[in-house]
Amino acid sequence: MRVVQWSTGNVGRHAIAGIAARSDLELAGVWVSTSDKVGRDAGELAGIGPLGVAATDDADALLATRPDCVVYTAMADDRIVEALGDLERILRAGVNVVSSSPVFLQYPAGVVPDELVEPIHRAAAAGGASLWVNGIDPGFANDWLPLVLTSVCERIDQVRCLEILDYSTYDNAKVLFDIMGFGRPLDDTPMLLMPGILSLAWGSVVRQLAAGLGVELDGVEETATRLPAPDTFDIAAGRVEAGTAAALRFEVRGMRGGRAVCVLEHVTRLRPDLGPDWPQPAGQGGYRVEVTGEPNYTLDLRLVANDGDHNTAGLKATAMRLVNAIPAVVAARPGLLTALDLPLVTGRGLVS
Repeated sequence: MRVVQWSTGNVGRHAIAGIAARSDLELAGVWVSTSDKVGRDAGELAGIGPLGVAATDDADALLATRPDCVVYTAMADDRIVEALGDLERILRAGVNVVSSSPVFLQYPAGVVPDELVEPIHRAAAAGGASLWVNGIDPGFANDWLPLVLTSVCERIDQVRCLEILDYSTYDNAKVLFDIMGFGRPLDDTPMLLMPGILSLAWGSVVRQLAAGLGVELDGVEETATRLPAPDTFDIAAGRVEAGTAAALRFEVRGMRGGRAVCVLEHVTRLRPDLGPDWPQPAGQGGYRVEVTGEPNYTLDLRLVANDGDHNTAGLKATAMRLVNAIPAVVAARPGLLTALDLPLVTGRGLVS
């Protein structure tokens, strides 16, 4: 299958490596947003050997080649309208898409107004193409992973999905400082903590979990707490001054009958000593699923990449969740797909 990679940032470069690693996929093109990357080899941009594919900023030319699928990993947090426009354009061209954003498209029912999603449905129908939005979180860590675990339950009272990570090695200043509010005064409200934004981003998680379990939610609630830096320190993305935000814990709760039945929780630190009474990670960090019922289960997914870093592993996991799903998405019916629509997706083969 011929595949175009759309963007070469933190996730996109891992997607290029993933496409190159699969014998059933051919990297047919790479779209970039900055002129300094135009003409450079895709393998160079991905940090691997040359692949013989030059990056371009000519989207029309790439779509005119009619690839089987686009891996869309362009950041959408601060450009949702533009990202939705990109996806509509690709779908109308008759090209399938696997994407890491906008995250609410993972399972938009009940999360966003129909008028925001309807153009995507129309574009997919017009082009006869499919769109699947996923990753590691929102994605695998809080859709198939918990749903598979519930298959060995007699009774389920609550499903809680946690991300417990130290973000100090995550080199993305826009996300950490501008969107999440780290390194900013605690009386400033960052974009992520504006009313309704957590539920917009992760409401899809709890609603999809509920749908997978056959539960109708009464509503979704959100809560968040931040902790200050006890002193000034540096992380990969920049400096965090004493007294500014350095740890964040939030929950998005799917409610039924006055209690939380499906919960998405994030515990994010910039130093491991912050929030000592908050949930602690297994190993360097990763994802945890807790099922309360009969029996009770706790499942930890520990992340470590070959460079020894858990954040690198998370970025690669997001990329490979998309890349490995390409054949299933191409074969699926046209339209907006969810994790509940696809068969089991696995990686390709074992290293001999």
